Amino acid sequence: MDLSTNYLGLRLANPLMPGASPLVDSIDTVKQLEDAGAGAIVMHSLFEEQIAGEQLGTIYQMEMYANSFAEAQSYFPDAKDFAMGPEQYLEHIRRIKQAVKIPVIASLNGTTLGGWIDYAKQIAQAGADALELNVYHVATDPVETSDQLEQRVLDVARNIRNSISIPLSVKLSPFFSSLPNLCCRLDDLKVDGLVLFNRFYQPDIDLELLEAVPKLALSDPSDLLLRLRWLAILSPHVQASLAVSGGVHSGTDAIKAIMTGASAVQMVSALLIHGPAHLGKVLAQMKEWMEQNEYSSVRLMQGSMSLSRCPDAHAFERANYMRVLQSWRTSPGASPAGV
Repeated sequence: MDLSTNYLGLRLANPLMPGASPLVDSIDTVKQLEDAGAGAIVMHSLFEEQIAGEQLGTIYQMEMYANSFAEAQSYFPDAKDFAMGPEQYLEHIRRIKQAVKIPVIASLNGTTLGGWIDYAKQIAQAGADALELNVYHVATDPVETSDQLEQRVLDVARNIRNSISIPLSVKLSPFFSSLPNLCCRLDDLKVDGLVLFNRFYQPDIDLELLEAVPKLALSDPSDLLLRLRWLAILSPHVQASLAVSGGVHSGTDAIKAIMTGASAVQMVSALLIHGPAHLGKVLAQMKEWMEQNEYSSVRLMQGSMSLSRCPDAHAFERANYMRVLQSWRTSPGASPAGV
């Protein structure tokens, strides 16, 4: 059985890998992930703000005046809140490369043009096999148009693409007005991969303190459905490798992602809950399902459930929408919905 896959032009032994998270901050955990069968390692993100802060000395200034007004600390984390600074991040790449034989994918998180983009070159020089750009951005400015926001994403991706020779993937959110158009434009820039999707962590409200508080909710398999939909839509239209991130907890979750077009499957929440060894269990579940269903390779499955098999994807989506709505039936004695 051939579990190998091609992701970002890299030949991986299998599609499973940890997604960007604190999981790989420890070299011991990195080794455990490799032992469990990870096809590659994705490092946690280094943020644009960290690099810009180090370059301009603003982190020091923010710490100096952090208590001068009440809201200061809510806008930007202290430097100590980050697991490692830019220089330590580069050293950590070197250490991971020495510790494991599988590809190492670094991660940069940023959305604006600036000097931090030059750091991509240093990441490549430190030995990273590829770079994942996470364009995590919540649109809050009512003056900024969707065209302006998308153009900024394209400009950042273009500048990084032109500055490095190693493979580049872009991790996106699902909240663009026309995701297929943006992905095709990124494809035209020759990015090597697209990762679907980053997760926006929603704040909660503390009613006693009357303030917004951060809240982390780990993913569950229901989060995968949105990703499957977009994998199926995008896979026929882009040359870039597709990866899924969010909602993969089992071998069947991984297989669904591959069948809708993913070349790689990133896991975080399931590994945080169950530990690095869980990746090996998911890999075993994949093998068992493939044997039972007579698939000899991952390549035979990949994209077999994409919307390229449907002559009119728009009609398919409309028909599915209507069918789901019409199929709902209330239980005997229940009140009609909305009453």
